[in-house]
This record gives sequence, C-alpha cells and structure tokens, in this order.
Amino acid sequence: MADLTSNFLGIHSPNPFWLASAPPTDKEYNVRRAFEAGWGGVVWKTLGSEGPPVVNVNGPRYGAIYGADRRLLGLNNIELITDRDLYTNLEEIKRVKADYPDRAMIVSIMVPCEEEAWKAILPLVEDTGADGIELNFGCPHGMSERGMGAAVGQVPEYIEMVTRWCKQYYSKPVIVKLTPNITDITKPAAAAKRGGADAVSLINTINSITSVNLDTMSPEPSIGGKGSHGGYCGPAVKPIAMSMVSEIARHDETHGLPISGIGGVTTWRDAAEFMALGAGNVQVCTAAMTYGFKIVQEMISGLSQYLDEKEISLDDLVGRAVPNVTDWQYLNLNYVAKAKINQDACIKCGRCYAACEDTSHQAISMSADRVFEVIDAECVACNLCVNVCPVEDCITMVELADGEVDARTGLTVSDDYANWTTHPNNPGRVEAAE
Repeated sequence: MADLTSNFLGIHSPNPFWLASAPPTDKEYNVRRAFEAGWGGVVWKTLGSEGPPVVNVNGPRYGAIYGADRRLLGLNNIELITDRDLYTNLEEIKRVKADYPDRAMIVSIMVPCEEEAWKAILPLVEDTGADGIELNFGCPHGMSERGMGAAVGQVPEYIEMVTRWCKQYYSKPVIVKLTPNITDITKPAAAAKRGGADAVSLINTINSITSVNLDTMSPEPSIGGKGSHGGYCGPAVKPIAMSMVSEIARHDETHGLPISGIGGVTTWRDAAEFMALGAGNVQVCTAAMTYGFKIVQEMISGLSQYLDEKEISLDDLVGRAVPNVTDWQYLNLNYVAKAKINQDACIKCGRCYAACEDTSHQAISMSADRVFEVIDAECVACNLCVNVCPVEDCITMVELADGEVDARTGLTVSDDYANWTTHPNNPGRVEAAE
C-alpha cells in the first residue's frame, strides 16, 4: 500500500486524515477511540478562556437534511465550544499526546479578541505538548454574538492582529480556521498570512436554518418552541468548501499558504479531491458522527489504492488540479461536445427527455416506443441529461474533433470556432471576428 505518512507543517501523522474540532474530539475517551480506529490526528474541540462557563442547550442540538434514501446530506448544529472545564481539557490533551506521540494533536482555541486573553491561554496549551493550535475564527452561532468566532473571521484586520499575538506568544504552528460566511475567502486568508499564520483550515460551518416545524412554527432544532441559526456541515457543503480551498491555492497573495481542507469529506475520493485542489491534509467531522470512527479505515485503504494505481505519492497529489482551475473567461470556447445515449443501458425512464424538453434545449427526441435519441442540431452539450439520468454512464459527453462539423451551428470545429458568436444558421452567434 502507498505510504500515507503526512508531514503537514512539520507535524507528522501516519495519514492525512484528522478529526476536525467538534463533538467527536471533545474529550479523552473519544480521542483515544479515534486514534485506536486509525485517525492520523485530531483537532481538540475548541477551548475557551477561564471565566463564566459556557452553557450549551439541554435539548436537541442538530438539524438535518436528508436525501431520498434518508442518507444524511447536511447537518446543522447549534452547539457551542466545549462546556467542560479548561484545566480538565488541558490535562486530558497532555495525557493523550503522551500516549500517542505519533499522532497529530492540534488544540482549537477561541477567546475574546483581547491580547491578554490570548497571552494567558497560549502557555497553558503549549505545556500540554500538543503539536499546534487552530484559531477558531469560524463558528457562526452563539460565540459570534459574543464578539468571537465568525465575528472575528469576517474582519481581516482582526484576523491579522490575533494571529500576530499567537505567533508572539506561542512557539509551535498556528493554523487559522476561516469562516465561509464571507464574500471573498482570499481576504481573510491573506490577512492570516500577513499575521504569520503557518496554515489556514477551511471551511468552518455555514450559517443556516435547515427546516421549520410547520405545526409549532419553530426552526429545528427547537428548544422550548424557539430555534436559532446554526452551523451547516456535511456532504452538502463540499462543493462550497472545495471552491474556497482552490481560490486560496491559486490566488497570488495566498499561493503557497498550507491548507487543511474541511467540508463534507466522507470518502477517500473526497479527500483526494480536496488535496488535488491544494489541501495538504483533510479534517473530518460529519462522516465520523454519521458512521463512527472506523470509517477512516476505508479512507486509508481507498486513498492508498488510488495512489498506487496512479503511481504517485501523497505529496504529488497535493495541488495537482490547481493549474486547471481558471476563471470562466479563460475557458476554451473551441471545445465542442455532444451528448450520446447508450441504448443498451437505457431503462427508458424518460427523465433525460423531460428535463431537456421542459427546461433546456429540446435536444432529445422520444419515439412512440420510448426510444430516446439526442438531436445533435439542438444539443449545446450542457450535460443536464447526464446529471438527471439514474443509470451511471448511460449518457456521456463526446468531444467533437477538429474538422468535424457542429450540427447545431454548421461550423467546423477548429481554432477559429470561438470567434463566431452569430451565424446565419444560428441566430445568437456573431460573424467571425475580423
């Protein structure tokens, strides 16, 4: 099996799969079970400063979005940072790290945006022997109303300031966890880099309300007839997370900044996609909460097999797809494709026809005996039919080669194809640029 040993920021772990800061990493018992199951590292659930205790709700903390088969697609939570005593957490972190020296131990921290608060807690964390810290600038609920979490993560100047304090008072790697509840993710990432951050991690949860009980008229989860916005995570947020990771990986100001990828990682393939887009490792939460800690074993074996098949190393994978992420204006408009239906695989459900006929380009015909065929003269290769077809690989997109004629436009696919935006046979494209 391929070697999955990870060296993220000089922090060694047997694999790149870490548990994210969340309920699964809230105490020693859970973390020991995680390490025994095979996780390469953990980010301990966020610690707060001494002072008034954090009090969580004594009722439902999660709301969910399900697929048709009741597969969990998204999870909303209204839980706060740890409500356990600071010194109890510190002692447990110290014991676990001593017993598992080969695993990564990162401590998540969230304290008021005051230098003295950070100066006070950082030596306590360093004394545990943990490998690094993660600054929680992402939590969108509960703590943000107190001027912490996302309230800091949405202000680049605060990110830079607090990161500088941490680099001043702490000697090990500092990871800044970013909120996705912002317009341009590169701005806070660049601020973290200016402040001296060793890496960023993203995404934290997305501000959300997942459902409303239409009998009680209360958002779920409901606490005594009232509900609140919370943080959304799980497979549904993966596309948003990957886009933000890729933006940081390719942006001039943040290029080269190490990234820990978070957001809906459920399989080895998810992890590989994050890493291909620039993440040096991944953090997982919802998948572990859904399936248990042993899911990491499938991730390990799957990623190892993939690397073996491709004959590449873990380091080779990181960032491999970044050069192929571009802005829309740079896409190749000479590329032309058409949908093709495999009649042997078709189950004649008609979903492709209904979708194309009602909502797209009327490019699929249906015969009296329900044979569906693509009308090349109308097909714009949008691939909606591919996405709605319930049979994998029944409909595929086939690229036209240079010299072939596009039945829709009457144009020959060539280097000049992109210069045409109208054509007598296709109003909507123009004459060739002079």
